[in-house]
Amino acid sequence: MVGVAIQDYVKAIYKLSQKKQKVTPSGLAETLGVSAAAVTKMVRRLQDLKLVRYAKTQGLRLSPTGEKIALEMIRHHRLLELYLTEALGYGWDEVHDEAEKLEHVISEQFEEKIERLLGYPTHDPHGAPIPTREGHIERAELTVLSQLETGAHGCVERVSDSDAQMLTYLGELGLYPGTPVEMIAREPYGGSLHVRISGQDHAIGLALADNVFVSVREGSDD
Repeated sequence: MVGVAIQDYVKAIYKLSQKKQKVTPSGLAETLGVSAAAVTKMVRRLQDLKLVRYAKTQGLRLSPTGEKIALEMIRHHRLLELYLTEALGYGWDEVHDEAEKLEHVISEQFEEKIERLLGYPTHDPHGAPIPTREGHIERAELTVLSQLETGAHGCVERVSDSDAQMLTYLGELGLYPGTPVEMIAREPYGGSLHVRISGQDHAIGLALADNVFVSVREGSDD
């Protein structure tokens, strides 16, 4: 079993790589809130353990073993988030930090019991897919709400879970997974987006819309 720091690093590399960007040591340092020197030291350790490959031209890339560890941590995290909301009554804006602490310490037996109790779920409370025990994960092609074309209809599939205050606000707007949305209008020069959410019109900022992921629907729900 690898240590907590290694688990955090490989999970961060995996998540950054899913954003279709080259994962650099500086970007990793910013994501984890650590120094460049700390990242350099850890990358060397990860290379020695054959969990990461690094080249300046391609950035940091996980080996198959590194990816397996990352997906295991993500599986723990997302099952825990769902367990905390479904079984213990936590709000969806409260579970991220709790799951961050617990994901490193639960046993495989505890993980299996949570999964069975929850009815073998496929997604966490924020719509993110839960990796299978074998390390498979659903990869859906989604559109960021901020990129939805004017007049287009969509359905919220997933929201970012890292900012509790943002999740509270998303909840107030009703932007939960499964919610229908329509892009009504865009104010020029990066102004507000006017979005119809479950039939109610709201003005939201680009930064918020960048954290909401939707599937695009053909035609109207009317």
